[in-house]
Amino acid sequence: MTQSEAATTRHDQKSITLVVRRTIRASAERLFAAWTQPDELVRWWGPSGITCPKADVDLRVGGTYRIANEQPGQPLLWIVGEFERIEPPRMLVYSWRLEPGSGNIERVSVLFVPKDAATEVIITHERIVSEADRDEHEQGWFGCLDGLVALVEAGHTDETSV
Repeated sequence: MTQSEAATTRHDQKSITLVVRRTIRASAERLFAAWTQPDELVRWWGPSGITCPKADVDLRVGGTYRIANEQPGQPLLWIVGEFERIEPPRMLVYSWRLEPGSGNIERVSVLFVPKDAATEVIITHERIVSEADRDEHEQGWFGCLDGLVALVEAGHTDETSV
């Protein structure tokens, strides 16, 4: 972990909350677009060894999303949910559930906080039921953020890039 990334954990009586932070040299607008446009998501989503062959995003409050996660030799896993709050380019809040998987519905909030020529991305993943799941989510989020950094550094940019 570098100075520009960090993870913290909070516990309440019934669930665990994970907070992951990374500062990325790109505008909030660029990162928000990468997070919410299906053709961008498939380019960066997933930790090492996992690809995203398909993403569907209906970006409106009450709209749904589906993100495919593919790992060699494993069945396709979908992350699905519904958007609860959208404030371009500063915030996304959405439910999070695995298909197939448990019936547990988690919540993810993503903040895009401008900092000079960069943006701090703050992911808060709530309602996690176990330490093992928290550890998997932490590894997954750091891997996803590595992919997001690689995307913006590779020059897949638009007019809102830094």
